[in-house]
Amino acid sequence: METLRLETDQDSIEEAGKIIREGGLVAFPTETVYGLGANAYDARAVKSVYSAKGRPGDNPMIVHIAHFDQLEDVVSNVPDIGRQLIEVFWPGPLTIIMEKNEDIPDVTTGGLNTVGVRMPSNRTAAAFLHSCRVPVAAPSANLSGKPSPTTWEDVLEDMDGRINGVLMGEPCDVGIESTVIDVTGEHPVILRPGFITAEMITRSLGLEVTYDPALFQDPGEKGEFHPKAPGMKYKHYAPKAQVQIVEGDEEKALAMIASLSAQAQDLGKKTALIDYGRDSRAAAKDFFSRLRELDRENVDIIYVYALPEKELGFSVMNRMLKSAGYNVIHV
Repeated sequence: METLRLETDQDSIEEAGKIIREGGLVAFPTETVYGLGANAYDARAVKSVYSAKGRPGDNPMIVHIAHFDQLEDVVSNVPDIGRQLIEVFWPGPLTIIMEKNEDIPDVTTGGLNTVGVRMPSNRTAAAFLHSCRVPVAAPSANLSGKPSPTTWEDVLEDMDGRINGVLMGEPCDVGIESTVIDVTGEHPVILRPGFITAEMITRSLGLEVTYDPALFQDPGEKGEFHPKAPGMKYKHYAPKAQVQIVEGDEEKALAMIASLSAQAQDLGKKTALIDYGRDSRAAAKDFFSRLRELDRENVDIIYVYALPEKELGFSVMNRMLKSAGYNVIHV
């Protein structure tokens, strides 16, 4: 299959929308990461997304919409809490899980009766979704388990020849996937942390928000766990290199990394350090692209100095820990 390189002019965006309507797959930029889109109503097209990514079939997809009128085509009910979140945070990097409309096939939701929906704020994404004229199911546009793509070049590194086209938009501004929040229960629960934090929601709406306990577990410990959101169960964000997280006092942690790196280099290993200090915003935007860059440099071991696990730092550490397979040294 030839993967078309599509510009972001109106004619190319219309071509991308036509590909979606005809059952094809198109990667497109959002403010978070690049998504791999298919017609959310087309079970065959959605199955081809799983195939292109090598994605487990019980890992649900997020449905992206262009305008609020499409919401009733995707969900059967919007709870009051959901409406409050929509008014404040849409368009933007927040996915809201609600009861699905019966027109959404089970393959799109991983067999669940709920569906995650979001409306991106990225202009190219919005124009593309308008051109599709249908809701678009879209996980991140990478091979399953690898770091999510934040540029169109990253997409082609994994997907060239596997999908019909990629919109060659701008690098993603946020850099990590959307926050996923479940509003089907009595209280809203964050299933995947992202740029929109629990603290932001509480400050904006006065809502009590909790994190799903599964976020604090090693994915290998979950047994028959059935994920309600992407990224909850399977190993994610892993480069070819081994990733090692070191956390604790900065001076001691960096000294430990220097010692470990020297030992590895003595054994002929190529090493690298990722250290954002306390800048969680920079870490969110840069982390996935940095992992891919170090893979291209054939680094064997990547040492990561841990961020403080509060607000956005908690969201980025969720990705860092998964990229390392929860391999952490405490000093």
